[in-house]
Amino acid sequence: MDKTLFNLKPEKDSNLHQKWFRSLLAILLILGIFFHFFNLDRKLFWHDEAYTSMRAAGYTRNELDIGLFQNTIFLAKELQNYQNIKLGSTFKDTIHSLALEDPQHPPLYFLMARFWMKLFSGSRMASRSLPVLISLISLPFIYFLAIELFQSKLVAILATILLSLSPFDILFAQTARQYSLLTLAAIASSFFLLQSLKNSNWKNWSLYTLNCTIGFYTHPFFVLTLIGQIAFVLGSWLFDKLNKQKVLFFAITIVATFILYLPWTIVLLTNFKRALDTTDWSRFHVSLLYLVKLWILSFTSLFIDFDFGFDNVLTYALRLPFLIFTISSIYAVCRQTKRSTWLFILTSVIVPFLLLVLPDLISGGKRSAVTRYLIPCFPGIQLAVAYLTVQLLLTGKQLWRGIFAIAITLTIISCTMNGLSDTSWSKDLSYSNAKVANVINARTSPLVMSDRGDDWTNLGDLLSLSYLLDEDVRVFLINYPPNLEKIREVTEKERSDVLIFRPTGALFTGLKQSGDRLTNVLQEGRLWQLN
Repeated sequence: MDKTLFNLKPEKDSNLHQKWFRSLLAILLILGIFFHFFNLDRKLFWHDEAYTSMRAAGYTRNELDIGLFQNTIFLAKELQNYQNIKLGSTFKDTIHSLALEDPQHPPLYFLMARFWMKLFSGSRMASRSLPVLISLISLPFIYFLAIELFQSKLVAILATILLSLSPFDILFAQTARQYSLLTLAAIASSFFLLQSLKNSNWKNWSLYTLNCTIGFYTHPFFVLTLIGQIAFVLGSWLFDKLNKQKVLFFAITIVATFILYLPWTIVLLTNFKRALDTTDWSRFHVSLLYLVKLWILSFTSLFIDFDFGFDNVLTYALRLPFLIFTISSIYAVCRQTKRSTWLFILTSVIVPFLLLVLPDLISGGKRSAVTRYLIPCFPGIQLAVAYLTVQLLLTGKQLWRGIFAIAITLTIISCTMNGLSDTSWSKDLSYSNAKVANVINARTSPLVMSDRGDDWTNLGDLLSLSYLLDEDVRVFLINYPPNLEKIREVTEKERSDVLIFRPTGALFTGLKQSGDRLTNVLQEGRLWQLN
């Protein structure tokens, strides 16, 4: 590593302001925007996205359980009826669905999705175009945030490009969930906070309060961003002699934000057990090695996203230089920039990360291993990387320009591969659904049998599969506990391939005890053939 890496005092390099370089940056930005829309309607519409449409449409899961899992046969495409606005429902039904069954998810994005659905239908393209557009709104905000921090247009432009080309941000911008809105809230609130501290007036503080309120009504993990901002303001007050009046105004805006969020706080506290039950998977104990692997994958997914397998050393070898450069960037910011700048970067990255990591290390769990939970940390990382990259490019050395070209090329290749793939690691529970659908569609006259699943996740994945299955594929949805006589009655009448999708233990055991022979067709998707 260059010994001057952390002691850079570069002179202005006019080459970075030449027309060809500006054109290159413009092309990269346009390419990033293009990747946001690339193959938007071909990507697997996964479990959580199906739930977004269901709740935005005004349905509860209990309604679908009662209406569907009644030992009844449907055409798979009929399941999509529950992905469009429920007849006679209003925005209140969307709020009710969340408050009753999913209180850890505030209603703002779902209400926006319902409004979008009324305008453009509930198709995959329409559902995903909303988070894509929200993601693009983040681009000017990170530009102006970088200007506030570094007073450099080059750093601001590069930070904007890094956000636009980020494989992680593109994956989640193309997902019909609230994560691109959470990213926007994190970046915009940070910008308005810096604006308010620089020019303390009612307008700036009001905009900051509004953005914080939007953040909380988007996702409860916006609190990680807010705590990081509180740490930044307190640090500025203690070490940078921030005006006490500004600290007071900041405290007032925090109180105002919590007052505005109070209605949903009451909903969350009223249904707290339900919220805990639906997120208990994040508290499962995992090994430290598992956590470390996911941290590496998560933080480098901002720049590179080659996946050769979770346990393949090549996956981590390719990402290691990006991880080292990320750490070096934060260190360089701390060494070279004014206190307010490096304090902001540190508090926006380290504080949210520690708030997730410490509970995992102390009491067990894998909260910090969930990449989307780390969204509050990511803008600070992209800003730091943009800063160090510009400093290295300004040295005029061809070596750093070559490295930059290679890194951007790997990022573009990652975006291209993700764009061409029908699934990705971000699809989580539904990762193998495309394989499942291919197996089912290859059968002559398939009947897919399923129940709610041991973890109650089958409904979301059946809705997901309905977009992939052929028009003639039928699904036989079974009540719980399974009525084996009814199942026998239906299957004996059928002259078709009967496939069982992720059966509960009760259904699987009952069929075996009844003398049926089950053949494992697809291990990853837990698809079985009934003989």
